[in-house]
Amino acid sequence: MRDIFDILIPIALLAVVTALGFGIYALFRGGDFGRSYSNKLMRLRVVLQFVAIIILVLAYFWRRKI
Repeated sequence: MRDIFDILIPIALLAVVTALGFGIYALFRGGDFGRSYSNKLMRLRVVLQFVAIIILVLAYFWRRKI
């Protein structure tokens, strides 16, 4: 049985990996780009990780009821 979490979980994980990748790229690129974006992207990654964990916990409890 498929539910909304079958779509949300991969999207959330992909968003975290994408933010991590861009953050690492900005960090190693350096210069003005690195200074202005690397910290913002790493903060975004932390927020996206929080959202992904919430989605995983909700999916666990949702699927446990079924």
